[in-house]
Amino acid sequence: MEKLPEKAKTYHLSVFGCQMNERDAEIIAGYLEERGYKETGDPQKADLMILNTCAVRQKAEEKVYGKLGKLKKFKEDNPDMLIVVAGCMPQQEEVGKKIKSRYPYVDMVIGTHNLSRFPELLDRALGEKETVLDIWEGEGPVVEGLPLYRRSKLKAWVNITYGCNNFCSYCIVPYVRGRERSRQVKDIVAEIEELAGKGFVEVTLLGQNVNSYGRDLQDGTSFAGLLLALEEVEGIGRFRYMTSHPRDFTPHLVEIIRDAEKVCEHFHLPVQAGSNGILKKMNRGYTREHYRDLVHKVRREIPGASITTDFIVGFPGETEADFQETLDLVREIRFDAAFTFIYSPRRGTPAANMPGQVKQQVKKERIYRLIEEQNAISLEINRGLLGQKMEVLVEGESKNAGGELTGRTRTHKVVNFQGSRDLIGQFVEVTVKEAQTWSLTGQL
Repeated sequence: MEKLPEKAKTYHLSVFGCQMNERDAEIIAGYLEERGYKETGDPQKADLMILNTCAVRQKAEEKVYGKLGKLKKFKEDNPDMLIVVAGCMPQQEEVGKKIKSRYPYVDMVIGTHNLSRFPELLDRALGEKETVLDIWEGEGPVVEGLPLYRRSKLKAWVNITYGCNNFCSYCIVPYVRGRERSRQVKDIVAEIEELAGKGFVEVTLLGQNVNSYGRDLQDGTSFAGLLLALEEVEGIGRFRYMTSHPRDFTPHLVEIIRDAEKVCEHFHLPVQAGSNGILKKMNRGYTREHYRDLVHKVRREIPGASITTDFIVGFPGETEADFQETLDLVREIRFDAAFTFIYSPRRGTPAANMPGQVKQQVKKERIYRLIEEQNAISLEINRGLLGQKMEVLVEGESKNAGGELTGRTRTHKVVNFQGSRDLIGQFVEVTVKEAQTWSLTGQL
């Protein structure tokens, strides 16, 4: 490997999209830190500018193209700056070539499947005048032992699977992330034991569908079995996981989580819609009734658990009656919180060509109604926690004025409270004194 030139010492990473992209960015940063680069918060002063991109929604892509337009001026002011575009966007057919053609000042374009080649491709980009374009169509095997640079010293993301086999009709992920591949239990345990040794206290297990973990290994490995193995890791106080697919969340898994000491009582279960007709068009593989039964099972077995979800509003063919079924489900389930999205057609997915595309104005009007309904419920649920004592992992200083600390409960509630900075990294008991829609105010 070529020695890093003296001039190339700083990098700036802009990350778009989900936790998977954040995790990939940690790998990229790991390679760069190994080679002597140091992160800078000022993109104009960076020797290396990396955009780790998302392709799930059109808006995310538009942000990347807008950013690339601004980087042209940075490149003119600093011709030695290297610009790298990575992630899900280039993995789409023709997008990588489009970036190379329309933005010739981009030095390197890399997809999601070949991150292990990042140093080699960077060496090429340092030495070549034309854009280095390297996109793999096939996903290849899981590569272990890649370097990682984590900004947090308390909480870590750990991949357990890569890719997705679900093929929801609106989703581009299987096309840009490939088929599902599971890591071996021993490799996951070894990584988490290493994290515990470094002082990390919370781990979030990542996968497009963590519930189907292990199926491709065909040796009896399962997500439930992995959770049982991780219970034995000393030093880690909490385990979280995302994302769960309701179709694969079995009653047995609920019982495993009920009995686990370290797995948090927070269930993020993306329902996406409340209408069976729309769920079928989405190819979600479950019905409204199945989802409702799963939630009832969770609440019977684990009283006090929080349940959050995702919704897509304005899916092709969604009528006002369909949308009313979504609102009815929100009122019935009473989610702690919901992430709401307007449907965005993605080229290459079945839904993009479905009849009955909903007008943008109708989508906006519906999502505002959904948010209003959910926010009222979130506030009511949080007000019901007033006076309760809750375990909080102190994560740092709050963004609020007044020098408060902030942390999260096991049920993923944000709590702000007054306290000394030496509590950061510790688990403390806090009494809830005030409730807001998105956070709580507590007292030690």
